[in-house]
Amino acid sequence: MFAVATVVLVRRELRSSLDAALTQRAQDVAALAVSAPAVLTQPGALESTASGREVAVEVIDARGRILARSLTLGARLLPEDRLARRAVGSGQLGFEDVEIDGRPFRVYDAPIAQAGGPAAGGAVIVASDTSDISRTLSRLGLVVALAGLAVTLLAVLAAAVLTRRGLRPLRRLVGAAEEIERTADPARRLPATGVPDEIGQLTGVLNRMLASLDAARAGERRFLADASHELRTPVTALLGNVEFVIRHGADPEVLEDLRRDADRLRRLVDDLLAIERSGTVQQQRERVDLAELVAEAARGHAWHGRLRVGPLAPVSVAGERDALARALENLIDNALVHGPPGGPVTVALERRGDVARLSVRDEGPGPDPGHRGQIFERFWRAPEATARPGSGLGLSIVSAIVERHGGRITVEGPEFTVELPALAVAADGGAGHRGASVTGPRNSHVPLTEE
Repeated sequence: MFAVATVVLVRRELRSSLDAALTQRAQDVAALAVSAPAVLTQPGALESTASGREVAVEVIDARGRILARSLTLGARLLPEDRLARRAVGSGQLGFEDVEIDGRPFRVYDAPIAQAGGPAAGGAVIVASDTSDISRTLSRLGLVVALAGLAVTLLAVLAAAVLTRRGLRPLRRLVGAAEEIERTADPARRLPATGVPDEIGQLTGVLNRMLASLDAARAGERRFLADASHELRTPVTALLGNVEFVIRHGADPEVLEDLRRDADRLRRLVDDLLAIERSGTVQQQRERVDLAELVAEAARGHAWHGRLRVGPLAPVSVAGERDALARALENLIDNALVHGPPGGPVTVALERRGDVARLSVRDEGPGPDPGHRGQIFERFWRAPEATARPGSGLGLSIVSAIVERHGGRITVEGPEFTVELPALAVAADGGAGHRGASVTGPRNSHVPLTEE
């Protein structure tokens, strides 16, 4: 397209320059035919160039007879075509491309004014050979075409080189990813490009993803190791007691040991299942009255008389009722186990704006501040708590459930507080429960008395 446009523009420019030269020469000869017609017949009077080009001239009268002509024409005659006849008859002027002796010419006809003299009413015919223009345009078209082809080849070569160079980091990335796929080792990393481009950003994202997978894999291995360790203890004790029964027979003390080992194993398996489900299973959400959950938990712990119920605001959340009940139960059990022996545990519920705050507090000093970043990890237990019952899963289950419900859990001294998004006040309905001290048998309906 560039070559064609170039040839067209140059052709137009050359033709325009030639037409201007022919027009000017015709006007000069016509003016001479009117003012000094005798000069036209003098030898060499019509021999001249226009814009460096040789121009042939013929002057004809109103009858089409030749009055004067350029000597360069020799025996050749300029064609008296329709343009010449029109110039003589109606005074119109115009251009035409013709061939004379097989050579291309550009011809221009101009009328001579009716101002007397032998040429009055006639016409001036000027012509110039355009072979050089045709040759120039042909050469120009060839040069531009070859130049365009060369530029295209260079562009293709440059594009190939740049593309290959640009894709080199991507090929290294693919090779490293295939190696990671072959070894199944998420600890390996993709080679960094060192350039903040799209491939560099992709490499960074993939490396961070591999780091997350590696951390998850390490956590899974640690979880399996810890679970195996925790399961080994009750299983070993259970097998030991079974062996004793086989050899010596059963007695009430051994049977009680068997019951405790089996119950400990059951609780541990339940906790492991809860941990697994807390990250994968999404149950149907419903409106859960947190005050009602606290009241149910209080009735369930009424037999030991240590649970106290503080102010309960009427607040509901959208969530899984069973999961939230388990989280509350785990917090209460944690306070009962790690608080002062025989000391009270207080559960309170309040609403702050659009947040429901459920708190469980014992009367002890609470977790060591240096351990607060670890207390929600699976199987982690403080050094001073290893002699107490538990597997180190209770608080991690609470954390997983709260996180799944879009909330958070905080620790301040001995008080654990769960914050959850609360439903609108109009959706809660009813009056709240007042603080209460709970007594009575498990699962029985007991009145709540004010503290």
